[in-house]
Amino acid sequence: MKAAIIYWSKTGNTEKVAASIRQGLEAGGADVVLKRAEQAADVDFYDYDLICVGFPSYQWRPPKPMDQFLTGKFNAYRREGHVKTGAPRVPGKYALIFCTYSGPHTGIDEAIPAGKYAGQFFEHLGISVLDEWYVVGEYHGSVEKSTMGRLGDIQGRPNEEDLQAIQQDASRLPLLIESYTRAPLQEPADKEQ
Repeated sequence: MKAAIIYWSKTGNTEKVAASIRQGLEAGGADVVLKRAEQAADVDFYDYDLICVGFPSYQWRPPKPMDQFLTGKFNAYRREGHVKTGAPRVPGKYALIFCTYSGPHTGIDEAIPAGKYAGQFFEHLGISVLDEWYVVGEYHGSVEKSTMGRLGDIQGRPNEEDLQAIQQDASRLPLLIESYTRAPLQEPADKEQ
């Protein structure tokens, strides 16, 4: 299985998650490419079985560099004819969205819209979103927002325990994707007359 991880990180939270996903995917037997969004213009989503895209949530959206990357790729694929009415699924092509967030005001609800938004770029291309992972990350530069927000004290997150869980979850993805791609659709058995 071939996977690409494309991420944008300002403070290191998302970069730590991307590295843990890479370790997990490789432990599960995947060949993995890891690139920052600003270095990933040459990545063809259709060359991979799994595209993992990660970023922090900034006011309920991906940050501008990731938004520009996704929009640019989407527009290029649209010009090539990959965006079709009904968004027919491309067999064997999956995406994983991972989003770090601090949620000082409303918790995970600050991250979910960003993940859903990013997922639509893939769904419109016929690439099935396998999952969305939302990962708590310290709000760097504000002790108040890292300790007194809705999530409580999130200093040091994602921590080693968080990253180990991500790595373990990622290690299962190659087998999961393989089971999806090799299992033929089962037709219902004919009923006896």
